[in-house]
Amino acid sequence: MQETAQTADESLFSARFKLYNSTTDSLSIIFLFSAENIRVRIEPIKEKIPKHVLKVIEEELAKLVMLESSSSCVESTYDYLDWLTMLPWGNFSDENFDIQKPEKILDNDHYGLSHVKERILEFIAVRRLKGTSKGLVSLPFCFTLVICLSGPPGVGKTSIGRSIARALGLKFFRFSVGGLSDVDEIKGLRRSYDGALPGKMVKCLRSVGTLNPLVLIDEIDKLGKSSSDDPGSALLELLDPEQNADFRDLYLDVTIDLSKVLFVCTANVLDKIPTPLLDRMEVINISGYITDDKMHIARDHLLKTTCMECGIKPEQVVVRDAALRSLIENYCREPGVRNLQKHIEKIYRKIALKLVREGASAETPEVSVKNFMIDESNLADYVGKPVLYADKIYEQTPVGVVMGLSTKSTGGSTLYIETTSVEEGEGKGGLHITGQLGDVMKESAEIAHTVARRIMLEKEPKNLFFANSKLHLHIPEGATPKDGPSAGCTMITSFLSLAMKKPVRKDLAMTGEVTLTGRILPIGGVKEKTIAARRSQVKMMIFPEGNRRDFDELACNLKEGLDVHFVDEYEQIFELAFGYNMGSPPLNFRRSLTSFMWDLLSGCFQ
Repeated sequence: MQETAQTADESLFSARFKLYNSTTDSLSIIFLFSAENIRVRIEPIKEKIPKHVLKVIEEELAKLVMLESSSSCVESTYDYLDWLTMLPWGNFSDENFDIQKPEKILDNDHYGLSHVKERILEFIAVRRLKGTSKGLVSLPFCFTLVICLSGPPGVGKTSIGRSIARALGLKFFRFSVGGLSDVDEIKGLRRSYDGALPGKMVKCLRSVGTLNPLVLIDEIDKLGKSSSDDPGSALLELLDPEQNADFRDLYLDVTIDLSKVLFVCTANVLDKIPTPLLDRMEVINISGYITDDKMHIARDHLLKTTCMECGIKPEQVVVRDAALRSLIENYCREPGVRNLQKHIEKIYRKIALKLVREGASAETPEVSVKNFMIDESNLADYVGKPVLYADKIYEQTPVGVVMGLSTKSTGGSTLYIETTSVEEGEGKGGLHITGQLGDVMKESAEIAHTVARRIMLEKEPKNLFFANSKLHLHIPEGATPKDGPSAGCTMITSFLSLAMKKPVRKDLAMTGEVTLTGRILPIGGVKEKTIAARRSQVKMMIFPEGNRRDFDELACNLKEGLDVHFVDEYEQIFELAFGYNMGSPPLNFRRSLTSFMWDLLSGCFQ
């Protein structure tokens, strides 16, 4: 039937060619021939093209044939028809509903990340049940929210998206919206403007050739915004399952059904994603990898891949576990593995250079017989001196210093709170704060100062330390901006440690937001903070009671060897940090043991 339609179109073209041959120039004939080519192109898929789109195509074809060759609309009309007819109308990829194959693909491509893999397998299971019951090849994705993979750089968010596409049997398309501030990049530019083109989504469909690809939208937390354009609103129409079934590109000006497209977004932090967009996403957190995870990833993936890319035989290089662990802990401590990959590539490049200098090449591989052993003693010869040192600044925590825990875009880290007295005198009480703290953290410091004063007033009314001492609170790494409420309990402990002249327990770290009445509220980033604590050889950790469930969900190897306490009142932290029970009788913490015993004996004889 396709051959018959093509023959009819060719006959029609021949008749029109004879009719217009004497009255039209060569350019008119070219565009007439192009119009016939478009008719031939859409004939096999005419039944699959939506009726409203087919109607527009017919109208534009009739317009193209009747236009004068000198008209400025001829070229723009042909370009429009070319874009409209090149879209994969009615073409879908066959989805993979088998659970075993996707599970194997995900395990081969990525180590760990069990919660991410479990979510993808759940997704496939639902698709299989729904597809089997309805007998459909491709179903809308409107029953699920858009997936957002959130985590620090280098943890494999983009590669996970690619693996999901391979596991589902879908075509993959990626584009980044980092710094994007032009709505036209998403929704296209109207045909009335010179140089108008469709938006990213239309280009995606034309590129992959199906209407059900997996589209990865990278760096959605870095979306730009100008005074006249808001790309977040355009993305909302693209991603919202309730709207994208009738997505309208401004260039094509016809509705396109995008409900069968699986959208996966990536972000480093969630706070910068517009709230309406975040509301439509299902966030899957990828916190990062601990040292043991990185060891497995390096052994199973990075070393093998780098060795192959550098043209070196696997048996020529032996990397000891001690060298790999030292590389991770002293050079590549970030939660991702991108920097680790760069350092491994650096090692193999130096080995390749040594082999070439000895006469090895692809033509003479027999020359490459020398073997290299990379251990902790010669690691610096390949990657230089260590650039990172222990996060733990103090072996024995001094008075007024307490270790806190924080999170940032690169993962978790320790955060020391340091307090000292700079001036004493009647009525000189006050607080000075440094360390490039944000507004929220400054308020936390003021609340902590107030709570600490109240605690000392309750325990020892005659102790006027806070009333007569001007304090200076500082958080090291002053060049790094810091903000957030989770250091409140750490600040209170630091103030009380200075007031009592008593250091906190060794190997203790804590985190938690505190209220003015001493309640401890839940915080975020439990996994990242636990990783940072393990890296600093912390043995005892204090978390808010509200984070008990988050901690219980962590892997067993991450919780191993940690003495974790969950609290909801600061009284519990005080007892853990200093070994005192706040319910005991008031004690003058600044008096010596001798004066205390003397007062006690004196009271007995009165």
